[in-house]
Amino acid sequence: MKRIALILLLFVASVNAGAAETVKEFRGTGNTTTAIFTVAAPWVLDWRLDGDYDQLIALDITLVEAHTGRHVGRVLHTKHKGNGVKLFKDAGQYQLRISSSLARWTLKVQQLQPEEEELYTPRKPN
Repeated sequence: MKRIALILLLFVASVNAGAAETVKEFRGTGNTTTAIFTVAAPWVLDWRLDGDYDQLIALDITLVEAHTGRHVGRVLHTKHKGNGVKLFKDAGQYQLRISSSLARWTLKVQQLQPEEEELYTPRKPN
């Protein structure tokens, strides 16, 4: 039953983020600060984390204002393989600071239409 619930949650998350227009996509395995991207409100970060070692992977993502370097906040911290989406309600020019250990990550910055924001259902990582 728990597995069915997880599959349904993943489906809902992918449907909610599926209609969005991808602004930028980032992939990597290490620590980096992404290129600058510009988004209008609302937008989502669709993240995926994989790795070869179940117990040793980690991912930490922080959002920063692109031109000032001001720390906006922590977006994600997880030590588990998985995926999810995070909704943002502020427009701007941003970068993502990524710190990862023994992990492969994919991040998609996706622009939503205002009416799509109502369909967003938050989900916490495992």
